[in-house]
Amino acid sequence: MKIQNIKTLGELKETGYKGKSIKDELRDNLRTKISKKEDTFTGIHGYENTVIPELERAILSRHNINLLGLRGQAKTRLARQMINLLDEWIPIVDGSEINDDPFNPISRYATNLIEDKGDDTPISWLHRSERFSEKLATPDVTVADIIGDVDPIKAANLKLSYADDRVIHFGMIPRANRSIFVINELPDLQARIQVALFNILQEGDIQIRGFKLRLPLDIQFVFTANPEDYTNRGSIVTPLKDRIGSQILTHYPETIAIAKTITQQEAKLDTRQSDLVYVPELAKDLLEQISFEARDSEFIDHKSGISARMSITAYENLLSTAEHRALISGDDTTTLRLSDFTGIIPAVTGKVELVYEGEQEGASSVAHSLIANAIKTLFPDYFPAIEKLEKEDYKSPYETLLSWFFEQSGFELLDDVSDQEYTSKLDAISPLTDLIKEYQADLNDEDSYFMKEFLLWGLVEYKKLSKYRLSEGFRFNDLYGSYISGL
Repeated sequence: MKIQNIKTLGELKETGYKGKSIKDELRDNLRTKISKKEDTFTGIHGYENTVIPELERAILSRHNINLLGLRGQAKTRLARQMINLLDEWIPIVDGSEINDDPFNPISRYATNLIEDKGDDTPISWLHRSERFSEKLATPDVTVADIIGDVDPIKAANLKLSYADDRVIHFGMIPRANRSIFVINELPDLQARIQVALFNILQEGDIQIRGFKLRLPLDIQFVFTANPEDYTNRGSIVTPLKDRIGSQILTHYPETIAIAKTITQQEAKLDTRQSDLVYVPELAKDLLEQISFEARDSEFIDHKSGISARMSITAYENLLSTAEHRALISGDDTTTLRLSDFTGIIPAVTGKVELVYEGEQEGASSVAHSLIANAIKTLFPDYFPAIEKLEKEDYKSPYETLLSWFFEQSGFELLDDVSDQEYTSKLDAISPLTDLIKEYQADLNDEDSYFMKEFLLWGLVEYKKLSKYRLSEGFRFNDLYGSYISGL
């Protein structure tokens, strides 16, 4: 017999079912998952040895939880995944506004119904997917929104005075009884609302327009907050903060490999796009390095953070740039080019908060500098490092390539040329091909052209070549020859 087929309190008693609090549910199911070596939080990368163990310990301790971290650190996703630790179904008194437990009713409606009907009290079943509520804290949130208010229409229909608790219309928190309730950006809540929350956590009662109604709600609270909010927009009042059992610090991906995994998982791509555009691994690394550079940039406000969404949207823009180019040139397939990275500028400028110096530079200029810095950072991982000061008798491995540019009037790579023209242009620089064969011998052919372009851009960043933006592409020149030619 399916448990959902049980329709009355008497039938429920016969099964031997025993109710438990939501915190015990979470704790018991987590214990089972850990014992079976099952993943408790899936699709969340980089937290395996930091955040997730702390969150598991908080659940085992039956704590209300505050996830503290900058934007784009999967705080809300962690909270949403906690529903997987709930029992699949729980019984509630049928018709109850606040999910009353048939064995432990707390509303007047459920109490009266059980007294009146006894074992014939009708029950219904609530799936765990319906046991999650979320509220974004904003300064205009009221007590009525989250706790409740007197409903004059209900009072009139029931012919009751405003002094009767049956005229209360419950807000979001009472309706989330026996559920997980998430309040995002907690410091943005007004202090008086936070005090009302504290009263629910501490005393188990709600106070509405003079009512003091004993209502021991069974809720797993999860709060999220940004460290920036503590000083810029508000703070968590001390009594409420003291009542939150565990405060867990989240963080950004610590390695490019983890960041790449997150981006590949979250990017929303059209399958035709994925089939059309081949993306070299170096391009993926470079994209993630841009976010790492942004988090260290003197032009960007570190307190606001650089969301993982920046890399995700930049990756989507990157493939769209290559797709757009291939459609124009008529290529059936294409390989991503380094020049395509100019297409991610809108994704970067929309995700960063600039400090005063950054505003002076301009958002677009800062974004271009992040790409340049990322290239410069990764360059020594693939080719010999270029020192600022070189010994007199030192022969640079790049000497032949630099000589090639010195002897040429210039080299242009236009944005929308076909793949065939693009590859032939790069192949025409024989010293470039020789360097790739010497230092990246294991590279496959598909990746080699992106690596060639990466080498040219790297030499520009190390002041060995010059690069100019044309209306339709880039022009590379010898660093000193450009002055002589008057370019």
